[in-house]
Amino acid sequence: MINLCFHGIGTAPYGVPAEEAAYWIDADTFHRVLDLVGERSDVQLSFDDGNASDVEVALPELTARGRTADFFVIAGRLGNPGSLSADDVRGLHGAGMSVGSHGMHHRVWRRLSPAEQYEELVVARRRLEEVLGQPVRMAACPLGRYDRATLTALRRLRYDLVYTSDRALARPGTWRQARFSVRAHDTADDVRAWLRHGDRYAARLADSARTFVKGLR
Repeated sequence: MINLCFHGIGTAPYGVPAEEAAYWIDADTFHRVLDLVGERSDVQLSFDDGNASDVEVALPELTARGRTADFFVIAGRLGNPGSLSADDVRGLHGAGMSVGSHGMHHRVWRRLSPAEQYEELVVARRRLEEVLGQPVRMAACPLGRYDRATLTALRRLRYDLVYTSDRALARPGTWRQARFSVRAHDTADDVRAWLRHGDRYAARLADSARTFVKGLR
């Protein structure tokens, strides 16, 4: 299967860090990608960072197409200008979307101090659980980066599903799920190529080996 990850849709607001702005795509590209994947059950959609465009642009398009997606929210940005509010998060859940944690401050989860790791993996999740009134079982690694210590901590904390951004295929039902993040320079034709990539047996084997090794670092 292939997991596609989106971030912001439209024009990145003033002040968005350059490393995040590089993942904002225009609305036309977003619509074309949604049309391309159609009702394919082997394509899962997700959204990182908790940008306001999740509810302003993505949610109406998903609802119109009968698609669901996973939304990973940065807890420390809730209510900030350009980010989702607590009501927005509840609205996503009420519309049938799943909500997971993207940490507290969008910092890489590798090589964190114990206090930083606690804030990112425990406190952030608790804040989202207070908003939703139910457990949060999923997480997505900020900037897709992780190491063995990160994965060990996430398992210890009993997250049921963890997304990365390895630009690799994923196996259905596995705990760690690789994703293809759609970036500003990507087009619907690029996504079409990724989908063809998933049809090649050799490519699937190579992706599996690469992500396995990465998790041992």
